[in-house]
Amino acid sequence: MDLGRDELAADTSLVGRSLCEAYADRADAFLTELFEAASDRIGGISLVALGGYGRRELSLQSDLDVLLLHDGYKEIGPVADAIWYPVWDQGVKLGHAVRTVNEALELAGDDIDSATAMLQARHIAGDRALTATLSEEVAELWRAKASRFLPQLADRVQERHARAGEVAFLLEPDLKEGRGGLRDVQSLQWACRAREMLWQGDDEALQDAYDVLLAARVELHRRTGRMGDVLVLEEQDGVAGALGVADADDLMRGLAEAARIISFRSDDTWRRVGMTLRRGIGRFSRRDRALAPGAVLRDGEVHLLGEVDTSDPVLPLRTAALAAGEDVPVHRAVLTLLEGCPPLPTPWPDEARDQLVHLLGSGRPAISHLESLDQHGLFTKVLPEWEAVRSKPQRNAYHTFTVDRHLCEAAANAAELAGRVSRPDLLVVGTWLHDIGKGFPGDHTVVGMEIVADIGARMGFDPDDVAVLVAMVEHHLLLPDVATRRDLDDPEVIQWVADSVGSTLLLELLHALTEADSQATGPAAWGPWKQELVDVLVRRVEHVLEGGAVHDVTETFPSEEQRALVTSGQRVVRGVGDTLTVVDADRPGLFSRVTGTLALHGLDVLDANIVTFDGRALEVITVQSSFGPTFAWDKVLRDLERALAGRLALRARLAERAATYRRSAPTTVHSEPKVEFHLDASSRATVVEVHAPDSVGVLHRITAAIAEFDLDIVRARVQTLLDEVVDSFYLEAAGGGKVPEDVLPELRRAILHAVDAPR
Repeated sequence: MDLGRDELAADTSLVGRSLCEAYADRADAFLTELFEAASDRIGGISLVALGGYGRRELSLQSDLDVLLLHDGYKEIGPVADAIWYPVWDQGVKLGHAVRTVNEALELAGDDIDSATAMLQARHIAGDRALTATLSEEVAELWRAKASRFLPQLADRVQERHARAGEVAFLLEPDLKEGRGGLRDVQSLQWACRAREMLWQGDDEALQDAYDVLLAARVELHRRTGRMGDVLVLEEQDGVAGALGVADADDLMRGLAEAARIISFRSDDTWRRVGMTLRRGIGRFSRRDRALAPGAVLRDGEVHLLGEVDTSDPVLPLRTAALAAGEDVPVHRAVLTLLEGCPPLPTPWPDEARDQLVHLLGSGRPAISHLESLDQHGLFTKVLPEWEAVRSKPQRNAYHTFTVDRHLCEAAANAAELAGRVSRPDLLVVGTWLHDIGKGFPGDHTVVGMEIVADIGARMGFDPDDVAVLVAMVEHHLLLPDVATRRDLDDPEVIQWVADSVGSTLLLELLHALTEADSQATGPAAWGPWKQELVDVLVRRVEHVLEGGAVHDVTETFPSEEQRALVTSGQRVVRGVGDTLTVVDADRPGLFSRVTGTLALHGLDVLDANIVTFDGRALEVITVQSSFGPTFAWDKVLRDLERALAGRLALRARLAERAATYRRSAPTTVHSEPKVEFHLDASSRATVVEVHAPDSVGVLHRITAAIAEFDLDIVRARVQTLLDEVVDSFYLEAAGGGKVPEDVLPELRRAILHAVDAPR
């Protein structure tokens, strides 16, 4: 007989818990046969499954955690060997121990991992009474030492969350260790063995959510043939198919829903566990502090007193806003009571809009309260459109959060910036709704504008305010896109943005929205460079909107000092701070040589101003280092001198560097590389925008492709968004003016070939 893992792996009718239990049954039978052969007619011995095996949650790659329990039998060693070695021969990792009950209890009393493993002990074979004794005494020990074990368990929950992140929001979630993962449910089960703390109905909700995550983890193990709890991107489609889910998006949305159910209940339970540990069982303070008529703060939670009017549709928002203002939770019984409130009518009562603004305006506390309302089915009564974005994944590494959580995070960030705007109410509501269109078919901005027009009117905003909210959705990407992809010294760019925005009110709202949205998107979406560009753009547009001349705020390039460098006739290669200045004889491929040399030294181009006159070129380039904030220019400048003189094998060296520093497997869903021409973005140049996967020397290859056409790059803006680049170039024909349109198809072909070239 064997464990039959290959047979089980091939049986695709077994998924999730059914596969776990089938394997556990096989393991039980296998171990029982070994035990009976090894312990023939010996009493006082039992074989016990621990941990996940004890729960019968045995995936095909799980360890077998087994305890050989005895009552002092002196020849127990040969019995253990006769069981362990055949298991090892199966290629299975075995967690094994041989102990008496007293030895096991002594270990459990000192080590929380041993204690929790034994809490889930399950008899396999031998003396049932011995196993029962262990189970009973471990449970009693756990309850007796709850005041020591529960704080340790709570600390471990927090440590895991900090280390593994959120299952609901990560692109590649840790299904076991992350916040909202399997281990959270197991930890709650262990905690409840000491103190029954789960809210009524949580058991069933937690079990259903647990089984969703368990099924994905089991299938991940079956597909990869190895242990591992991180659902990596390349396995998501396969796991979805094996579980009968339509696609990876549906799989990840279901996992996010399950994780949110778990994390909400886990947070609530551990908060109450902490309260009991601080104050002692049965010693809750009953001293109430009045917060509003009929609402009090009791034991750190909001309670409603007397007969609550559940016919009031504003009550959920009113209660949540009150609690958010105090930064305390609403008691679970109150949330359950609020489930009886009806949806908000159309149009909303004025108080509903005011309470929503108050809730969103509370900042970070609003996030947990919006989640509480959502977990109790209350939020779609406020905003039915929320269902479309609820737990909707954004499968790229640029976005940290699901769509709904991103909107809540952005609104919380906006609340912190409310002092910068004259209409904080429009800021928090507009930010909260700016991506609502992502839940519906079509372009999310266009669809979002239609939806927000309806929502704004339903909320009771006047027509002018609704128009502002719609414009916030329409232009929510305007400032960051222009700031990072266009020439801010071009008067046409500043005038176009001013004409698009139309008012200082909308400009200040978009300014705050841009920062709030970017910070809520992910670490690659906001930084000092981007913030400075956006700030410059806003200042210049504001000047125009207030009646100033556009030429007053755009800078002149080159400066007199820079012109003097060009007319000197000398080659200049100078690095100061984060700025490289190069002056040399103008020729095709000059900029490509510079960018290639920078790439050799791990320097990424952020911005480049380029001008040519009198047969010479001036390039002023802003860079950032892949290795830290400081720049060691000496070696860079030496190599750059060699490259400009045609004495550096750039292509070969970049290929060697690419092989040495090859990136790890991408953690994003790449769209196809694309090249876009913006013919109306400038009256003097053709603007080309390139989207492509990042790689060593990609900017060098793109600019080399452009050089093949004898085109002048007069401005370049380069963004690296994790492992993708968005590069914009202002191109002029050799004799000046825009690139002839009949050249553009071939230019696109050359650039696409360059970004797809072997890396």
